[in-house]
Formats: sequence, structure tokens, C-alpha cells
Amino acid sequence: MIRGYIGTIGLVARRGETIELAVLGLLHESPMHGYELRKRLNLMLGWSRVLSYGSLYPALKKMLRGNLIEETATTVAPVSRRPRIVYQVTDAGTAEFERLMSEVGPTAWEDDTFDIRFAFFGRTDMEIRLRVLEGRRTRLQERLDRVQSQLSLTEKEVDRYSAELQRHGVESVEREVRWLSDLINAERNPGQHLGPPHLVPPTEQPH
Repeated sequence: MIRGYIGTIGLVARRGETIELAVLGLLHESPMHGYELRKRLNLMLGWSRVLSYGSLYPALKKMLRGNLIEETATTVAPVSRRPRIVYQVTDAGTAEFERLMSEVGPTAWEDDTFDIRFAFFGRTDMEIRLRVLEGRRTRLQERLDRVQSQLSLTEKEVDRYSAELQRHGVESVEREVRWLSDLINAERNPGQHLGPPHLVPPTEQPH
């Protein structure tokens, strides 16, 4: 029970760090009010990880206390006429964003973090991009090998719908592994043409 509790705490902490990284990255582009931030974050996180106001505003308050962001002049909502607070990144927030984007380790290629890191790859050195992409590919390949080794054993024990779901998960990870390989090759050979991305939602990946 204690291990499960600690795991839950760690998951919540990682989600908070992911939101912080995304907010800093978006505000680095331009100041935004809370509603616009939430809309952009949900587009970035995907439908499977919809962000509520209850998750966003505590994160914004924490970042305000940490002097990573600051409130600027408010705007008035066109319908309700209520004032909207506009947030912008501070110098400390910019430095923190650059620090987070330069980190290379297991958390950089986990499901909860990789999409956000990838969205801001344009502000990352090639060496860091390569290490993150290679780490993500290795992690998925390990997951794929593990699931494929179990698939033949479990197919006899589950009905055809469960088996189809497992195969669908395997195919999704295989597609992302190929996509990552294409990205890695393109990073190493800048002149190589790269087709449209085919990111696979984390919910489709087998664990």
C-alpha cells in the first residue's frame, strides 16, 4: 500500500512538472490569459489528458510564487465582461525552461513528458534532441519486445476482442518506433526529407 501511495505521489509530481514545462514553453512564445493557456495546453496534451481549470490554476499560482511567471495587465472577456489575467514568463522562468529542456534522462522520454518536450524541440540543441529521441525509441522497443514475447502466450487465454486490442497496441508502438527512427535519421542527415509525423497517443501503447 505504501509503495502504491508513493507511486501516486510521484505521478502527480511528474504531471505538475509537465504542466509547468508546457506553460513556460507557451508563454515563451507570447503572453496569454488562463483560458487561452488551457486551450493550447489541451491541444498539446491530447484528448486523453484533458486539463481542467482545477489542475491548471494551482500550477499557475505555484509558478507565480516561484517568480517563473508574472501577471500583467488584464483584458476583458467579450461576453461576460469579466477581467482576464494575462500571464507572461519572467527571466527566471525562461532560465528554468531552458534548464528543463536541457535535461536528458528517463523522464524526458516517458509518455507523460515526451510529447511536451517534442513540441518545443525547435529550441533544443541537436545533441539533446537525438538523446531524447534515442531514449524514447529504446524505451518503446523494450516495451514492444516484452509485450510481443507475452502475446503468443496470452492469445490462448483471452477472447478475440482482447487479443485484437493487444495487437492494436503492438502495431501502434511499432509505428511510433519507425517514426522515431525516421526522426533520428533526419537529425543525423539534415538534408533528408521527413514526412508528416504519426505520433501515437500514449493510451494506445501497451504497458
